[in-house]
Formats: sequence, structure tokens, C-alpha cells
Amino acid sequence: MFSITFSAPLGIYLDCNCVFNMSVCVCRIKEWVDQLQQELVSLADTASAGNNLRQIFMDNQNYFTVKTNNAAQLVETAARNIENFLKKRAAALETLATAAENFQMEHQWKDEFEVSVSTSLEANETEGRKNRIRPEFKEDPSFKNRLTSYNHTAVHIPTDIYDGSTIVLNELNWTEALEDVFKKNREDDPTLLWQVFGSATGLARYYPASPWMDARKTPSKIDLYDVRRRPWYVQGAASPKDMLILVDASGSVSGLTLKLIRTSVSEMLETLSDDDYVNVVHFNTKVNNTACFDHLVQANVRNKKILKDAVQNITAKGITNYTKGFEFAFNQLSNPNVTRANCNKIIMLFTDGGEERAEEVFSRYNIDKKVRVFTFSVGQHNYDTGPIKWMACANKGYFYEIPSIGAIRINTQEYLDVLGRPMVLADAKQVQWTNVYLDALELGLVITGTLPVFNKTKSREGGSRKQLILGVMGVDVSLDDIKRLTPRFTIGPNGYYFAIDPNGYVLLHPNLQPKNPKFQEPVTLDFLDAELENDIKVQIRTLMIDRDPGEKTIETLVKSQDERYIDRGIRTYTWAPVNGTDYRCLALVLPEYSLHYIEANLGDTIKQAMSFETMQQEKFEEYGYTFIAPREYCKDLKVSSNNTQFLMDFNEYIDRKTPNDPLCEYGVLARFVATDGGITRVYPKSAGEEWGENSETYDSSFYKRSLDNDIYIFTAPYVNKSGYESGILVSKAVDLDINGAKLKPAGELLKNTQVDCVILDDGGFLLMSNQDEYITQIGQFFGEVDPVLMITLVNTSLFSFNKTYDYQSVCDPERETKAAAGLRSIYVPTIADMLTVGWWASTAVWSVLQQLLLSLTLPNIVGTVYSEDDLSDAFSKESCITEQTQYFFENENKSFSGAMDCGNCSRNCQRKDGLNRTSRRLWQIRLLISLDFCIACLLVFFQPYRCRAFWTTNSPLRLCNASVLKPSELPCCLLPTEALGLNQY
Repeated sequence: MFSITFSAPLGIYLDCNCVFNMSVCVCRIKEWVDQLQQELVSLADTASAGNNLRQIFMDNQNYFTVKTNNAAQLVETAARNIENFLKKRAAALETLATAAENFQMEHQWKDEFEVSVSTSLEANETEGRKNRIRPEFKEDPSFKNRLTSYNHTAVHIPTDIYDGSTIVLNELNWTEALEDVFKKNREDDPTLLWQVFGSATGLARYYPASPWMDARKTPSKIDLYDVRRRPWYVQGAASPKDMLILVDASGSVSGLTLKLIRTSVSEMLETLSDDDYVNVVHFNTKVNNTACFDHLVQANVRNKKILKDAVQNITAKGITNYTKGFEFAFNQLSNPNVTRANCNKIIMLFTDGGEERAEEVFSRYNIDKKVRVFTFSVGQHNYDTGPIKWMACANKGYFYEIPSIGAIRINTQEYLDVLGRPMVLADAKQVQWTNVYLDALELGLVITGTLPVFNKTKSREGGSRKQLILGVMGVDVSLDDIKRLTPRFTIGPNGYYFAIDPNGYVLLHPNLQPKNPKFQEPVTLDFLDAELENDIKVQIRTLMIDRDPGEKTIETLVKSQDERYIDRGIRTYTWAPVNGTDYRCLALVLPEYSLHYIEANLGDTIKQAMSFETMQQEKFEEYGYTFIAPREYCKDLKVSSNNTQFLMDFNEYIDRKTPNDPLCEYGVLARFVATDGGITRVYPKSAGEEWGENSETYDSSFYKRSLDNDIYIFTAPYVNKSGYESGILVSKAVDLDINGAKLKPAGELLKNTQVDCVILDDGGFLLMSNQDEYITQIGQFFGEVDPVLMITLVNTSLFSFNKTYDYQSVCDPERETKAAAGLRSIYVPTIADMLTVGWWASTAVWSVLQQLLLSLTLPNIVGTVYSEDDLSDAFSKESCITEQTQYFFENENKSFSGAMDCGNCSRNCQRKDGLNRTSRRLWQIRLLISLDFCIACLLVFFQPYRCRAFWTTNSPLRLCNASVLKPSELPCCLLPTEALGLNQY
């Protein structure tokens, strides 16, 4: 089965000094389009050798076997593999937690310690510490070449904790015995990564030992790590909770006290995970929601950011009325109409003190003590703290004092010990798996299995248990390890797996690609934000969360890898439950053309081994420049096909045809073939040396788009970082293999200021033009080049658009733009050139479209090229949300005629206040030709505003392909998939 794809929706737009009848213009346009289309297809077929590729496959059928993908069986097998994989990690966790509890019970507490050489490495030791063991470290590939030692554990202690205190020394003593258990787990399962015990006091012991900070990479890095603030510890230390934070905003807290309260509330929010629900209210004689949330909301990254920003706007005035504040708090906690954790219920009061106990409120709303009340006396003052102490003690809570900023972090997290008491008494614990987050020791994106460790010793008085959580045990799992359990290279570039957790967040999804993940925060992306949403996907999300297996086939919009284009495609979603974990279901998404794949016959592969020498560098001149995707070909992953014989035959064909072929005179400079098996060959060698595409074809935008379309694909050029423009990439698919050629605008420019010709691709990006002012704008979104015309094309339904939000974007802080080299000039074909058969055969230049590294914000960066020095600024980037708008052809009409107003816009007609338009579409190459003309009309072009919003009858049309959203541009009270700003702009 062959899939031929070559997609090029092109638009030709003319403003001309027409003096002929409009019907004549329409006929002329049709002739031009038919001729242009015929020559484009003919040249593309000849240059790409598509027919020859088909013949090569037919001649070599004995080398391959066609296999069938059974989606239900694949997803079931992968789900069971993940279950077993995580089950082994859970068993290691349980062994560690049980051992830790036993070691602590056997430990004899000491009040004094003799100075002796410690048998553990203190990871953040100072130069003054000479009594530490210094292991022999070696680079470890399993930990991305980090220095490790499997002979020792290491210990990290936060910088604000005295490492010589009695508590810390006792914990160092008894946790030392965990080293043997860590080693035994590693022997049983050599694939285990970090094993960590995080103590409630802040001490962290981890295995294998590794320097906490690598002086080779970050010599001046400041260590702010506290294990108790890590996502995995927060999730493992307590049950889900509903928290109402009550802030005293009376006049007495003004000044430094209010600043301390603001910081304390922000720190308190950081102790919450996605399983918790929270809101912040402030009160004096009245009670107000601090943000726009009028109920508890999920404590995810976005909502916590909104609340923290809102807390900074609290002002102090009036007098304190605790009764009104607590009434409001109890009512929000008991609201049955909103989603809540329905486990622990907590009120956190931040105040400076007062005389009122509000006893009547507690007797009315909390007689059964189901809501715990924690109170915090903030600031240095002389107010009576007796009443707020009573509030905490009478409601199963705790009282804390925060006299200065140094006490904030410790006192805002100790409440977790109190919440853990019921779990300790009931001995209730189970392994939990976290959201994705960034590992502190440079392992990349990981998930962590967690299990609380309980203090099971008896108190000296009465023999009752101490009801304390000692800490949390954790075992890391790299996302790469889980991906290896979901075979990728038999399901095609557009097939993929993903899992979903109870909150709807995805794991493994190809769009889960945080560009600048924050060290302190989990990386969360809702399924409906990871894909272009529709109603059926909402149903799929619900069914997966409920662990109901199923399958649905839908037509959906698909965003391209470079996020510039949208295509329509048929996708089949098949999912099955992943039992025994926090991940509800695993899903497999397959396009229609991935129901089968090619597998090499092993015997034939061995016979062809002698041909592999053509891929060696010294053979590039003869056979073409060869790229091999960075895959683990020799592991258990299946390779979809063996392409050696195919590549040999194809390159022999090129070698035979190219040297004396007339195409050499037609401007065909390079050809390439890219395969599903991960091999790309570019001919000639000189073109391969300038190749900028991703060698992993499964991650290539043009490759994936070609499979989703049944016609030629044209991709707009762009300006790369070196200041040079690339050509127009033309590609089509033959079975699972892509071949392409590059078309570069060239030719003699017609100096006619009254005839404007532009060619657009199906994403609305400018491919070609005959006017000087457009030359430097080639590759830009046409809504910036000519917004009025683009609006007309949208309003007439020649273009449709889809608006999405990217929650994983990063933004540069405002800075002064550095000077850079100007753009290289290019030649642009005239209309006369394009209507001449010989031009397409003799003048068109084919080259290779380089990978668009900054495609997300293309319209915003085309005009500026940054130097290499700017790469050092990457760490200063901030998380943000961008609104993206992708355009695509949808209308079935092949022609259109109408008029466009010329007044008060980017054109000014001197004689006639209007433009007549005739447009024609041809679907063989998705060509759009639009003719605009005024009688005796002189056209004057003005530069449009960047990112300007032009209003239509229904809603604003954003003509930037991507733009950063400020909080003021979005609604504050959200549904789960609505966009929120992640930082203040």
C-alpha cells in the first residue's frame, strides 16, 4: 500500500492596473493556475523519483514482511509491562520502608556523640569538614554520566539546619543501616535509579552516592534544596486535604507583619500537591476572596500562582472580626457543590493575635472536630496570643509563631507531621506515584514512587505509639525507562502512547515537552491541553480516569511538530487500565496508515550487511551523505524496516541519472530520502553537509505531515539563526518512506509596482513574492505581512483557523535587542516566470528546509537574529503561556469572487475605493490564486502593527501565529483547560 503525499496550498494575490473585463481576468487566472499546477506536479514527480521508489519496493518485497498492528493487544501488553515494571519498584519501596521502621525502633537515642569519622558522605559538606569519607566516583551512563559511587550512600542536609544537632546526628546514625538495603535492592534489580529516604527533619540519604553539586558544571550554584519541599515528599507525607487559608487583613498587621504574612501564605501553598484543594480569603470586618475563586480549587501550579499573586495585593485596614472570618471559612469547606479532596479539612489562620476566641462559631460548625485549625502568630508584637492558641488546641490543630522571615519555611511545613498522625495510628499507607517532575540530580524528567515511614516506637509514659511520620521513602523512575516499555518504531511517526492520572494529567504523551521545567514544581499537562480538544476527547478523558477500557475512532485536528500547521487526520484511540498504580489507563493512538508496518527478514538482513559500508563517511562522496537516527537499534526495540537495499538502489538511481541528467540544468541541487527505519540520505554530499533537519525522522515535522496528507506538502522557508534563508521544502510519502526536494524562489524580478504576486502555503506562511518589500518577509505568517488581505481570506472561508494554548512555553525577560547581520537577499519569481514552463524546470532551486528551532514564536523572531552568546541566557527564561493560532484550508469551494474595501486600511486606491477579487483553488496541489485589481489604482503599502488583533463580526482574530498572554487577557476563574499566566509580565 502506497501513500503519496505532497501538500501545497498556494495563494497568488495580484493588485493590478486592470483595464479588461473581469470575466477575462477570471479566465486568465484559471489558465495560469492550471499551467502552474501542471508544471509543479510534473517537476516534483521527476525530481523526487517517486515512481522509481515504488518500483524499488516492488523489486525487494522478499526482503520484508508486512506485519499488522493489533491496537487492543499492543496497549494491553504495554499496560501489563508498565504494571510489572512499577510493581518491582513498589516492592523495593516496601522493603526499604519496613527496614527503616525497624532500624529506627532498634536505635538507641543518644544525647551526646563522640567525634569520629562518619561512614557516610555528606553531599553538601564544606571545606572545613575533614572527617568525611571521600568515595571514588566514576561517570555512570545510567545516571547520564553523573559521578556516582555504588559503595556508599550520601547525605544532604539543608543549609538552614545545623548538622551537628542531636536530632540530626541520631538520624545519621540509624539511617546509616539503610545502605545495605539500598545495595541489596540494586543487586536484585540493576536498573534501579535513585533510592532516597527523606526525613521529616530535612535530612536526605540517597543511593548511589554522588556529589550534590558538580563543581565542573555549576561552581557558584547556591544550594537551596530541602527534601521536604520536593513534589514527591509533599505527596507522600500526607493524605489529600481541603485547606482554607484565612488571612487577617486588619490595620494592626500593616507594615512588616503583612509582608511576613504574604510570604508565609506563599510558602504554605508550596506544601500542597495536585491532590489537594485550597482557597485564600482575607478578612477584617468583612470577608473577601483574595483571588477571584469563590470556592476551593485544585492546588495545581496555575491556581497556586494565581493565589500567590493575589496575596500580594492584600492591604491592611479596619479591625479584626474572627467570627465572620471563621464562618466564611467553614461555609467554603462544607460547600457540597464543588469538587473537593474530602479527606483532611484544615483552616490556616495567619494573624498577629487578638482578644476574640470565636467560641460560638466553633461550637456551631465544628462540634465534632472534623476540621483542624492551625494558627500562626506572625511578626514581633505584644498582642495576646492566648486566644489563637486556644483555637488551635480546641480544634485538633497546632499553634506556631513566625517572628521573622527565617522561621517561615520550617513553621509552614510542620503541620504535615500533625496530619500524618491518623495514618500512623491506623498504619495506613500505600505506594503512591507522583506527577512528572525534574530530578534534582540531573536525571531529567522522572516520576517517583513514595511510601511514608512511620515511627513505631513506644513512648516512655504509657507505652503508646508516638504517632509521628519519620519521613518518606522514594524510588525514582525515568520517563525514558517507561517509554522503552511502549515500542515506538512499529506504530509509525504519528502513532503514540500516553497514560493519564486521576487528575487528567498525561504521562508519556509526545506533547509533554516542557521547554524550561522549574526545579521546584511538578510538570503537569492535562490531556485536553496536550491535544486539540473536541467533545469526543472529553469523553475519552472521563472514561480513562474511570478505568473503563475502550476504543474510539475520530476525525481530529492535528498540530504539526513545529507547531506552525494544522492537518486533519483519522485517529483511533485504544486504552486499557494500568492496575496497581496511580495511573488510570494507558492509551495507544494510531492513524489509519499505521495499522501495518514492515519488518525485515533476519536472514536477508545478514546477507545485506556488506552493503552497510555505504553508510561510512568515506563513502559519502559516492553514495550521498547519510544520517542515522539516534536509536537503540540493538536493544529489544523493534526496527520497523531494513532500508539498506532500498537506499542502495535509490542512490544508484540518483547516481545514474544526476551527473548528465538535464535536471542538473534545471536547478535541482539536492535530493534526499528519509525512512521510517531512521536512515536519511542526502545527495550530493555537499548538500548533506548543510543538512539541518532532525536525523530522527519520527520527530520531523515535514515527515509526519506528509503521512497525514494525500497530496504534495509545501513548507514555507524561514530565516535561520545565521541569517540565511532556507528554501521551500516539497515532500511526499511513499509507503513509510519520505523523499523530498527543495524549491527555492529564484529568477529575474519583474519591476512592476502595480502587480503583486504572493504564494502562500496551507498554514498561511509566505512562500514567494515578486515585490522587493516582501523579500525579507518570506517565511513569515501572512497575517503580519498583509493583515487586511489575510482577514479577507479568513472571512471568505478560504482559510480556517484554530486557536490553542501552549502551557509549556518559556518567555525571555525584556532586554535590549542585540545587533545582528542582515538577511541575505534572494531572487523572487515574477508572474511571467511562473507561467513559463521553462522557469520551473530551469530556474527553480531545490534545497533542504532546515529544522525550525524557534517555530513557536516565528512571527516575533524573524526580524531579529541573536548571537551565540544569548544561549547563556536560557536559564533566565521564565515559564509562560502562549496563545497559538494555526491556519489551514477547509472550504470545499474551488473559486471565489467578491470585493474588498480599500479605504482606511493598509492600501489606498487613488481613484476607486475598492478592490475586486477573484480567487481560484485547485486541489491537486491545493493552490489558491486570488486576483485583486483597481481601475487606474496606485497601491500604497504601510507596515502593519505586529501582533495586532483585527476584529471580525464574532470574535477578535489574532494574526500573530503565537503571542504571549498576560493574566489580564484571560479569565481568572477557570475550567481545567483554560489558560492562565504562570508569571507576572
